[in-house]
This record gives sequence, structure tokens and C-alpha cells, in this order.
Amino acid sequence: MTERLHAVTLVVDMPITKIDALDVIAFAADGAVDNAGTPRPLVWLAPHAWAEVEIPKFADPPPFAIDVYSDASREIAWAQARRLHSALERLGWTVEPPRASAR
Repeated sequence: MTERLHAVTLVVDMPITKIDALDVIAFAADGAVDNAGTPRPLVWLAPHAWAEVEIPKFADPPPFAIDVYSDASREIAWAQARRLHSALERLGWTVEPPRASAR
């Protein structure tokens, strides 16, 4: 049986490294980067909700995606995406509104 993940995506149009983006997300969420140094680092936003960063490959220009996942419900994923969106905008980032994603 495969675990169902609910996903919401935030898009940010700025040049930044994955490590730096995760650090800012962790700061905005008052958390820490888990699994740093692995292929799948993430930041926990709440129980059953976390954020991962997808940076363009091969020197493609921005934008980059912040995927907010929940293994519990679509509502949790949306609530945490909206919360992160607001927190990042308060830090001066320009972030597109959350949109549904698939995983």
C-alpha cells in the first residue's frame, strides 16, 4: 500500500541555492532543516506537514518551487502552505499564491 501525500506548491522567482532556501524556510517556520546533506532535505512545518525545495537543474534560471506536503490531509497541506507563504512574504520574499500540486 502506498502512502498518499497531499501537496501544495509555492513558486518563488529569485536566484537562491537549495541550502539557503531551506535555511530561510526553517527560519520562517521556526524550525530546522532535517536530513541536511541528503538528496531529500526538508523542513517540518507542523505535525504531518513539511516543506521540500525543488531548484531548477543544469543552471536553469528561477523560479524554484517549495512543495508543502501532508501525509494526513489536503486541508493541513493547504493551511501550512498559506502559513509559510505569509511568513516568507513578511521576510521580503515575493511568493506566488499556493496552488495544488501532484505527487
